[in-house]
Amino acid sequence: MALATSHHRLVVAAAAAAAGAAAAAPRGSLRFGAPRTPPRRICCLSVNSANVLGASSATADDPVPQPVVLIDQDSDRDATIVQLSFGDRLGALLDTMKALKDLGLDVTKGSVSTDSSVTQTKFHIMRLGRKVEDPDMLETIRLTIINNLLQYHPESSEKLAMGEFFGIKAPENKIDVEVATHVIVEDDGPKRSMLYIETADRPGLLLEVIKIITDVNCDVESAEIDTEGLVAKDKFHVSYRGAKLNSSLSQVLVNCLRYYLRRPETDEDSY
Repeated sequence: MALATSHHRLVVAAAAAAAGAAAAAPRGSLRFGAPRTPPRRICCLSVNSANVLGASSATADDPVPQPVVLIDQDSDRDATIVQLSFGDRLGALLDTMKALKDLGLDVTKGSVSTDSSVTQTKFHIMRLGRKVEDPDMLETIRLTIINNLLQYHPESSEKLAMGEFFGIKAPENKIDVEVATHVIVEDDGPKRSMLYIETADRPGLLLEVIKIITDVNCDVESAEIDTEGLVAKDKFHVSYRGAKLNSSLSQVLVNCLRYYLRRPETDEDSY
């Protein structure tokens, strides 16, 4: 993960100072598990044909819609909700369902809705009878869905940051990370805070963010991971020792995230 070791020490030290006794407290727990492995390059194949899946019938003159992948940990107590849209170009997504099952996940419910010219497909998925709580698996799910979208709708490549890594055509208009990165912490009741992050999307982003949050001894209670074209828009419910973040710890977290998210990737031996 592209985080420098020397700055990592400063992050932990700053967090300890801001939180008072944070340095002596146990390392911040993570309810859906701390990331243990680096993000994996996903390559998902399907036994279904493109025609069965409703491959794009759009002509070359039609504008390419914005792809959206949303992973919702809040709306359902027992399951993780995955929602995918790409204008009106998506079919039954049997390939995506099979790819999720190949990850050891159970698709317990599926639905399709249409709002104006946008068709939204929603899956409720579980792992071992409960919602998915491992950040590494959540990032794998996100990359799997995006890779499947790129495979069956290659025109989406120019609208996704992942098109540069997995697609056939890199986006022509790339996001300025310095301009696009916004981090805000707000109170969300007496026992937790809401962390909002908007930044340029890239592989492993979720793991990188959660690593930074836990390094400042905060707990991640739930998350909503939203990929909208080139931009990632994520929300995290976070807490410190069962309470909302105080102003000092909130500022430390915001500064650390802004610093690391705006930095270009460094070599592998950092952080």
